[in-house]
Amino acid sequence: MAYFPAFLKLDHLKILIVGGGNIATEKLIHMLEFTTNISVISPKLSDTMLQHIAQNNLTYTNRVYQTGDIDGFGIVIVAVDDVTVQKEIYEEAQGKNILCNAVDSVAYCDFIFPSYIKKGDLTMAISTSGSSPAVAKQLRRFLEKVIPDSIGEFLQEMKTFRKTMPKGKDRMKFLEQKAKNYFDRLS
Repeated sequence: MAYFPAFLKLDHLKILIVGGGNIATEKLIHMLEFTTNISVISPKLSDTMLQHIAQNNLTYTNRVYQTGDIDGFGIVIVAVDDVTVQKEIYEEAQGKNILCNAVDSVAYCDFIFPSYIKKGDLTMAISTSGSSPAVAKQLRRFLEKVIPDSIGEFLQEMKTFRKTMPKGKDRMKFLEQKAKNYFDRLS
């Protein structure tokens, strides 16, 4: 079954990353585009991960995961090679209604990380529901070339119009025409 696409507001959700290697670092870098309310537990960290933790003043616990470490978190990302640990953390998260992602173990995931594009306020997610992350990655690269670099500025302009114009049919019609004109100029 396919995953439901959703964009989550992370303002009040605490994120826990278990692991400190290259994949954990990659997940941390992605999460930092959306929140800094992140903690990391791992006995070892990549140099890059250590830099991001320091630069963003994140909480780091230097040890292996222990049962109960997920208490108080809304999301846990398990980026360790040990499938037994992935399963244990996933099962613990299920009992506490905490969303869990165990890297490369779809059976232990409530959600997956899509390939995504972020340009200003534009965020586009691409998923193959785990069938082929390579296809999602290549499609993302293709779409990045097609999406204009000016999209972030244009979205800021549209946001200003939405904030300053009264709601109603006139605003909706104006914004629709503005968006159509923007994309017509590109083709």
